[in-house]
Amino acid sequence: MTETVIATETETSESVQEFAARARSWLAANMPSIDPEKPPFSVRAEAESWERAKELQQRLYKGGFAGICFPREYGGLGLDFAYQQAFNAEARSYEMPLILNTPSFTICAATILDMGSEDQKRTRISAAIRGEEILVQLLSEPSGGSDLAGVITRADRRGDKWIINGAKTWSTSAFAGDYGLMLARTDWTVPKHAGLTMFLVPLNAPGITMRRIKEVNGNEEFCEEFFDGLELDDDAVVGAVNDGWTVATRQLHHERRAVGGGSEFASGTGAENANEMPPDHIGLAEATGQGDDPRVQELAGRALVRRAVKNHLIEHVSRSIANGSLPANAGTLIRLFHAETTELEVDTALAIAGTAGVVDEGSDGNPDLAGLLDIGVRYLSRQTGSLGGGSSEMARNVIGERVLGFPREAAADRGVPFNEVKRGRS
Repeated sequence: MTETVIATETETSESVQEFAARARSWLAANMPSIDPEKPPFSVRAEAESWERAKELQQRLYKGGFAGICFPREYGGLGLDFAYQQAFNAEARSYEMPLILNTPSFTICAATILDMGSEDQKRTRISAAIRGEEILVQLLSEPSGGSDLAGVITRADRRGDKWIINGAKTWSTSAFAGDYGLMLARTDWTVPKHAGLTMFLVPLNAPGITMRRIKEVNGNEEFCEEFFDGLELDDDAVVGAVNDGWTVATRQLHHERRAVGGGSEFASGTGAENANEMPPDHIGLAEATGQGDDPRVQELAGRALVRRAVKNHLIEHVSRSIANGSLPANAGTLIRLFHAETTELEVDTALAIAGTAGVVDEGSDGNPDLAGLLDIGVRYLSRQTGSLGGGSSEMARNVIGERVLGFPREAAADRGVPFNEVKRGRS
């Protein structure tokens, strides 16, 4: 029996199965095929990766398979998540522009869709779907830690312009971006959450200096930005002036879902880089001669079970948010479980590898070990998932307070005008 799923608001009568069949035929004729078990990886720190992603995105757009869950009026197809899932299943064996998913589509474009002006939606979302522009986030600050509401980058009104001064840091792939969502303080006389405004910033504008940040593993994906007299017009404001925290809250909702793999706006599946590929615990155990060791088998089994549970959790939470049985903040459950699963998987791989996992040339001529003993380098950045979208400690607060309804923790600066809050050594 053929299932027919029709999204009534999408102006289509094509079933999910018919859509999948059409995608299958188009992908085979238009997209480069890959081995999904050994996919090519994009290096986010290299400009060539972004140009390649744009090229692939443009192919998807011309073929009619881009922005599947974004509304038609903003360049998408306006289809239900079931269509995106069907496409993802068909696209598993083809090269896809996966690095465009986060933060461009799943966080930034999704936030603009929820909170942006009609013009922002029609221009920026459409340009991203067409593969012409990349959207990034400009949120964290050098002195801010995880307290996003404590930003001190300022936006002052002068005549008909906003003048921006300050700094942002840990901006994912900002060097490749065309526009960035930037949170700035527009009123210092009210409590910190009330005096913020979100801006959509063109990253090639005068007054912006950008630098790469080198991580401990040698990666240079993240950037820091310095704003010195950057001028913006009123059409750069996302949402309302002094209501930026509402926009930021929605943005964090999308980020937490994206980090955990639960966004309907992601296109394609699989790891975009080697660090996102789950470690091959079984292969590692066999390559190191420990395949029959009961202790190693138990370690590997625990990691594999955890991965399976994570996949089921993503499906359950995403479906529950969509049907209203869980609040939107429940997406934080996905984010937290993803971070803890990643740490467990990497820790388990290093435990199996032992000292061989921290040797630069650990294969020792053994082809079975080639590519398996990079786990030491991966271990250096194992906790990045525990920081994205706010720390895991903050994620637990969100779950406790906004999902389970527990009382909020006490805060010394709650209700205090921001210009009276003690900061740093003051």
